[in-house]
Amino acid sequence: MADRPSPSVTAMLVGTIIISGLTGYMIGLGTSLGFFPSPFKAKTPTPRGISNYDNEEESSEEDIDESILDHAPNWSNGLEADRRDGLRAGGGAKAQKPNAGRPDWQNNTEECKLVLVVRTDLGMTKGKIAAQCSHATLACYKNFLRNDPDSPLLRHWEREGQAKVALQVKSEEELGLLQATAISLGLVAEVIADAGRTQIASGSHTVLGIGPAPKSVIDKVTGTLKLL
Repeated sequence: MADRPSPSVTAMLVGTIIISGLTGYMIGLGTSLGFFPSPFKAKTPTPRGISNYDNEEESSEEDIDESILDHAPNWSNGLEADRRDGLRAGGGAKAQKPNAGRPDWQNNTEECKLVLVVRTDLGMTKGKIAAQCSHATLACYKNFLRNDPDSPLLRHWEREGQAKVALQVKSEEELGLLQATAISLGLVAEVIADAGRTQIASGSHTVLGIGPAPKSVIDKVTGTLKLL
């Protein structure tokens, strides 16, 4: 039997092209039918909302530190730990002595609110501001629980919906002056100092929380400020 001649280069090239084309067609058909993942198909966005809360992805604008809320006041270790770590400024038991005597306005039934005064000169993102305001809210609430846990004013604020108002200032000096004025009136006034792990310098005073207290009293301190 005579030996078959070896295929020419042209025949091999044509055969390779045909096989590659058939293989590509089969892969494309399988991908369209869902048998293979497509590298060009956009990723299905994660459903958002309460039902998918555990799978929520943070916005690119939000500020999330390497460890969760690592710039938050360390409530479990107390005030001294917070001051040592540079997580909290002002306020505290010593600065809030005037509040312990329960000023006359603490017992009235006027609408109460908690004011959060935010520094806009620091250039914080929306997520950063939200985190710092949360720290200030907790700081004020913890101050009441620590110094006057049976305060009728605090209970009144809780029952009426815990009203909060965000205002703005443009400097640390303004923030300090507002805190001093608030404390002179017997108001709880807590300043939050950032740990400096993300956007701003360590120890920067970011937000001042005042209250909760009757609106007429807090307005003596912040009544001229603009909304955030």
